[in-house]
Amino acid sequence: MFELKYHTPFEWTHKVMDDFVTFLQDHAAAEKKASGMAMSMLGHYPDRTKLVKAMADLAIEEMIHFKQVLKLINERGLALGNDKQDPYIKKMRGLFRQGSDEFLIDRLLVAAVIEARGHERFSLVAEALPEGKDKDFYVAIAKSEEKHKNLFVELGYEYFAKDVIDARLEEILIAEAQICESIPFSAALH
Repeated sequence: MFELKYHTPFEWTHKVMDDFVTFLQDHAAAEKKASGMAMSMLGHYPDRTKLVKAMADLAIEEMIHFKQVLKLINERGLALGNDKQDPYIKKMRGLFRQGSDEFLIDRLLVAAVIEARGHERFSLVAEALPEGKDKDFYVAIAKSEEKHKNLFVELGYEYFAKDVIDARLEEILIAEAQICESIPFSAALH
């Protein structure tokens, strides 16, 4: 449906593979926060029936992903770890505009771009991992993120004019590319 403007180089995976446990802990935190974001959206827009249903389903799916990552962490004999502030998410949230329609449009489209970035980076992780259950898991997670990116844009089209959504999505994609270029690589999803 849309393409990211910045493409993460495969070298990013070196940081991830060098500290895979930290990456897993960050991934778990990201899934937990994604579930919370979906719950927040359905709570803020109870009159938008399609959005409420989609966000309820998404919240459950993201929490299932959280449990799956938690299992990978626990299998390594490790704890979940503390949530850390995600500079990428903080900068992406800085793109939100004021005004009820503008804010909803931006929430949907920023979420779409974040999911697209997750798809890209989880695909890179899957490519870097050796054959086995971890690789299979990241292949599946990447496919899920791709569906989510499209879901948020489709919800935008449901409630707003296509040209409005497309124009704002382009602006957000350009800003997101600049954000990605400004953040050094680490053993984290973003």
